[in-house]
Amino acid sequence: MTVQTGQLSLVTGAGPGSDRAGLGELLAEATGEVLVMSTGTDTAFQRIALANVRPGVRHKVLFPDSARMSGALNRISRAGAEVRTDAEVPMDALVIDRTSVVLPADGRQAGSAVFRLPGVVTATVGLFERIWQAAAPLVPLDLQEPENASILSCREQELLTLLFSGTTDESAAARLGISVRTVRRMVADIMNRLGARSRFQAGAKAVDRGWLMAKAG
Repeated sequence: MTVQTGQLSLVTGAGPGSDRAGLGELLAEATGEVLVMSTGTDTAFQRIALANVRPGVRHKVLFPDSARMSGALNRISRAGAEVRTDAEVPMDALVIDRTSVVLPADGRQAGSAVFRLPGVVTATVGLFERIWQAAAPLVPLDLQEPENASILSCREQELLTLLFSGTTDESAAARLGISVRTVRRMVADIMNRLGARSRFQAGAKAVDRGWLMAKAG
């Protein structure tokens, strides 16, 4: 059920099905945009939101870098959501049409708290947008054109060569004239394109594809 007091409502129920129904109703009301911010923990209301990705409603999804190689994130991206990752996402939240914010209820109460207070909405959207601007986009692996997926820019080749030779992120950034954040974003993108779960694996796959050999030669 939904308990409402002014601009705060609490979606609760006797079990997961009731909570799912309440959040499903809220998400069905979305007409333009749903923002999903996740710390990477197993949060029920985020699973419900992502299961309701649908055409006509823009979904922007933020997860920590640790979840970047998750098959679930790739599926969400293929379904039409815009997915980005950053080193750390500080809180779990949903924003529906920039008018409602959904947060997990505290440990004493199952369900989710829904805020329609303008101050809460503005603060949550502002936090989301700050992280979003600096976060690295996730490109669905099976949507990449094969010919494009096998091509590295000169800067990407140089970065791979530097890192493969043991250069630190900081030194590579200084050598290339870019920020450390940009270096890490480029590495995350290359790992995504290679389907690698670690930098070591990315290096091995890059050698197999001849990316590093082409630069060395």
